[in-house]
Amino acid sequence: MMNYPDFRQREPLLNHIQQTMAFYYPRCVDTTGGMYHFLKDNGDIYDASTRHLVSSTRYVFTFAMAYSQFKKPEYLEMTKHAVSFLRSAHRNAETEGYAWEVCWKDGTATVLDETNHCYGLAFVLLAYAHALMAGIPEARSWLDETYALMEKRFWEPTYGLYADEATGDWQLKPYRGQNANMHACEAMLTAFEATGDTKYLHRAEELAKNITIRQAALANNMMWEHYQANWQVDWEYNKDDKTNIFRPWGYQPGHLTEWAKLLLIMERFKDHLQGDSEWLLPKAITLFDTAMDKAWDREHGGLFYGFGPEDEICDSDKYFWVQAESLATAALLANRTGNEKYWAWYNQLWIYSWDHMIDHQHGAWYRILSADNKKYSDEKSPAGKVDYHTMGACYEALNVLG
Repeated sequence: MMNYPDFRQREPLLNHIQQTMAFYYPRCVDTTGGMYHFLKDNGDIYDASTRHLVSSTRYVFTFAMAYSQFKKPEYLEMTKHAVSFLRSAHRNAETEGYAWEVCWKDGTATVLDETNHCYGLAFVLLAYAHALMAGIPEARSWLDETYALMEKRFWEPTYGLYADEATGDWQLKPYRGQNANMHACEAMLTAFEATGDTKYLHRAEELAKNITIRQAALANNMMWEHYQANWQVDWEYNKDDKTNIFRPWGYQPGHLTEWAKLLLIMERFKDHLQGDSEWLLPKAITLFDTAMDKAWDREHGGLFYGFGPEDEICDSDKYFWVQAESLATAALLANRTGNEKYWAWYNQLWIYSWDHMIDHQHGAWYRILSADNKKYSDEKSPAGKVDYHTMGACYEALNVLG
């Protein structure tokens, strides 16, 4: 039987963050600009030129948070390195947009996909907020600039939510989604933490209410992922593409628990909210309990990726981020409620992840496993995954561990 760390102590979590960072740094650094986004299990780079906006922004988060926690000067230098690439390679100075994907060769960025995604801008905002908190003062103006851009191009005051996608010249597309709004909420909470400006907190509050209460009421009081332009539920979108990396069909247990986490973080700032905060904890409890009830695999452990309107499991794979976000939320709920069942879930999620998702040889987490916990490939960190979720989960748990 494996000996497990005591996941309710700070040292094992700090050690795990450092071991995860050691997988990425320094091998992820491209000295000519930015970071490498495609890493095999052993750390080999298998695509040196493709750069995705989501990874570029999340690298800012991982290095900024590591610097804030461990105070190693090289982490601050890497934060600056990552921010510089974001502004020079992804940002279009003329349109103010951020390219979704670029090819980086010989110190030059060639745009591969100029689409503007609100999801991407949410992570740009998050990156600048963390850069500011890490000690990069010029990030304040870039943060405000990004908020203004989101307001101008994606905000729809009629619905109190952000639109999702636009062409390179800012023609809005009809798709609407909750995921972009969830990560916008996360970014707004971080921007408030970084600046103290309540406009960010109030926007986060509005997003949270409109998604987790109003929109959830249209779909069995859970958040469906996909909507039409008038924010009515689109039950058919991607029904034949259930493993789509950014827009999968079905209810997402990981998003139910991630929203619960955001509501609990928001409650910390209740004295600055516009409305009352009484709804935040009950809603967080309901979302987390629902995810665990409907999606926990009682045979092989771990949370399934997705379930449908009839509670049928529509994607039985196990994704790293779902387990990580859920264990973070369990810790926050345990601390907030004093209910031991949430510490039990916290430990169970950690043990499952320790047994199956974490690479104890090379470091970091595997991205995806089958229902019976088998690996599909040796691609540990393709575009989008830089273990932002896993290290972020540890930092959140550390916030409540004495």
